[in-house]
Amino acid sequence: MDLQTGASGSNVSLARRAWAIRRNALRMGEVQGQGYIGQALGVADVLAVTHFHALSYRAQEPGWEGRDRFYLSIGHYAIALYAALIEAGVLPEDEIATYGMDDSRLPMSGMAAYTPGMEITGGSLGHGLGIAVGAALGLKRKANPAFVYNMLSDGELGEGATWEAVMSAAQWQLDNLIAVVDFNNQQADGPTLDALATGDEAPKWRAFGWHAQEVDGNDLGALVAAFDAARALPDPCPRVILCKTKMCKGIPFLEEREITHFIRVEADEWALALEILDAERPQ
Repeated sequence: MDLQTGASGSNVSLARRAWAIRRNALRMGEVQGQGYIGQALGVADVLAVTHFHALSYRAQEPGWEGRDRFYLSIGHYAIALYAALIEAGVLPEDEIATYGMDDSRLPMSGMAAYTPGMEITGGSLGHGLGIAVGAALGLKRKANPAFVYNMLSDGELGEGATWEAVMSAAQWQLDNLIAVVDFNNQQADGPTLDALATGDEAPKWRAFGWHAQEVDGNDLGALVAAFDAARALPDPCPRVILCKTKMCKGIPFLEEREITHFIRVEADEWALALEILDAERPQ
C-alpha cells in the first residue's frame, strides 16, 4: 500500500491507533462539552483498521488520484473521522482545540468543502451509499484500481435510497466497493432493532447480490480478517462488512450509562474519561 502512516510502514499497533482515535475524539468533545462521543468511541476500532490497515492513501496528498476513497455517510460521526485523520497525519493535532468553532476545518457535522480527508458531506442520512456507487462506477470506467469504502449507519438501512444503491451496485458488479455498516443499535428515534432493521442483515444483503460478512466491530483481529477477505474476494460483486459495535467502548462508566443516540457527558467527566483511557494505553 502507498500508506504514509499506517500498518504497512509503521510498527505502531492497531490497538494503539484505536486508543489514539478514542483519545482525540474525547479531547474534541471536551472542547465543546458535547458531541457524538458514544459513536466515536464505539467505531474507533473500525477506523483504526480502515485507516491503518486497509486504505491506500497519502497523508500529505489527500487528493491523490490513486487513493482509496473513504466516504463517511454518517455526517454526525465527523468527530470520529477527524480523530482518525489526526492520528494519520492528514490533519494537524493542534486543530483539536478548534473543533466546532467558527471558521474551524472541523465542523460538528462533516463537510467535504471544509476538511482534507472528508470526501463527502454526510447527511441527510441515506445518501452516502448512492454517492459511493457512483464513485465506484466512475473509477471503473477510468480503469482506476482504487477501492471505495463507504461507512454508513444501521439506521440508514431503513432508508429506501440505501437499497436502491445496493441494487445498483450489484447490477454493475462493483467489486471495488466495500460498504462498512456501524451497527450499534442506536438511531435518533431509539434502538434500531425497534425500527426497521431485523437484526439479521447479512442474508438480506446476500439476497441483493452482495458478499456479506458480520463481525464484532470492537475485535481488531476479526476486523482485519474481514477487511482482508473483502478486498481479496475474486467474485465480481460488491462487499459489505456489518460491524456490531458497542457505544462508548473503552470508557466503562459511559458504557454502563443508559445508552441513547446522543450520550450526555458532564463537564467534569471528560477529564475522568481521558484519565481512564490513559491508564489503559496499549503499546
